[in-house]
Order: sequence, then C-alpha cells, then structure tokens
Amino acid sequence: MSKLFSIENKIYALSGATGTLGGSIAEYLVENGAKVLLLGRSLDKLEEKCKELNAITANSAHLFVLDVMDERQLTELKNTIITKFKRLDGLVNLAGGNIPGATLKPDQTIYDIELGDTQKVVDINLFGTVIPTIVLSEIMAKQGFGSIVNISSMAAKQTISRVLGYSMAKAGVDIFTKWMAHELASKFSDKIRVNAIAPGFFIGNQNRRLLTNEDGSFTDRGEKIITNTPMGRFGDASELNGMVHYLLSDASSFVTGTIYDIDGGFSSFSGV
Repeated sequence: MSKLFSIENKIYALSGATGTLGGSIAEYLVENGAKVLLLGRSLDKLEEKCKELNAITANSAHLFVLDVMDERQLTELKNTIITKFKRLDGLVNLAGGNIPGATLKPDQTIYDIELGDTQKVVDINLFGTVIPTIVLSEIMAKQGFGSIVNISSMAAKQTISRVLGYSMAKAGVDIFTKWMAHELASKFSDKIRVNAIAPGFFIGNQNRRLLTNEDGSFTDRGEKIITNTPMGRFGDASELNGMVHYLLSDASSFVTGTIYDIDGGFSSFSGV
C-alpha cells in the first residue's frame, strides 16, 4: 500500500504554488518526500515559498522565474530540467485566477464587462495550462511516464454568475485535459496520465472580499454558495491534497482524462 501511494523522491513542477491552494499542495508534496520545482513571475514570492519548503526538508524546493505563457522561457526550463534533474515525474498547473474588470458587479449586465480583462482571464487560466503542459509534457513523452494534474472549477460545469471569462477558460481546461489524456496515452505511453481536479469554493486572497465581509460574515454570494453546498461550509486548502497525491502517484495508474470534483457536494445538489 505505501509503495503504491509513494511520491518519495519524485520531481514535480508546480505553477501558481505561491497562492493559497498551490502553496498547500507544495507543502504537502514536500512533507511526503517529493521535490518541487516552483514556477512563477514573482521572485520575491517564489523565494519566500522556497524558504518555507526547504525548512521542511532541505533542498526540496527549487525556483524558476518565468511566465507560464511564454513558450521560449518554458522551452529553456524544459532543457534545464532534463540537464539538472534528468526527469520530470509530474506537473501541476495551478496558475490562474480572476481580475476585477472581468468580474461583473451585482448591479451590472454582460454589456458592462471589460472585454480586455476577460480575455486576460481566459489567457492565464486556459493558455497558462495549455502552454506549459505541451512544452513540459515532451519530457514525459520521451521518458515514457508522468502525471499531469490541471485545475478545473465548478464554473466549468454550470453557470456561475459574474465570472464569464473564468468559466469559459475552465471549461476549456476540461476538454484540454481529456484531449491531452488521449494524445499522450495513445501515441506515447499508457504510463503518461492527464487528469484535473475541480475545486468547489475555497476562500483565498483573490476571492475573500467576494465571499466574506470585513467582519468575517458571508456576503450574499457567500451565503448562496453555503446554502447550495450539502456540507454547509467552504473547503480548506488542505482538502485538495489527498486527491492531488492520488493522481500523481501510481495508485491512479489506470486513471486518465478524468475531472474530479472536490466541492463538498456542490455539484451534486440542484438547489431544491
């Protein structure tokens, strides 16, 4: 059993690992013996997270400053990984999020949306997954193994008001996950797998003011989410770790092209 789930000494690349959810996943992987390669644009944030992770286990985290939508920078990273680490066991695409201009206010309609900001949200959430996956999965294609975990959302499955760009991007992540699962398994190796997790509602820095008031009480939107979540609460970041572990480990060796809901039952409830 322990061997089946072991991720000890595995090497995983993570984008977006300085955020609430990504940071929790990075810490969990290191605590379970893995090495992580942190990808991002902010040197300060990456250095801070690396310091935290290396305090858990020495030399467990390495940082790479780059834009996950820059193919040239990712190609350089790919070559560095091959030279320095010799392999890549997994990739977790956590980069993403929303921006104010792409989020409609309660009293706005679709005609008030900022199309430029909406396009930016589609780019970072969709192509911020597509580009690193295509570039870095070539390592896996050549070595014959690897696991990729993408981040979907409840917004990909049904209408969630106010976040059009985010919803479109995450729906794209879903089909890209299935498409790449077929491509890599059928043309390269049945030991290369691509799956996604679809988190329900977790409070992070980006959505805190959208879901909670300054006094800690829920906003109207927050209340609606809780009402429609059978477990009656928001998720804790640590509650994603088990599924990510499963998908990265050999325990999921016959699992590919699947999106897993981690949502306290939100997607299963009609609201009635």
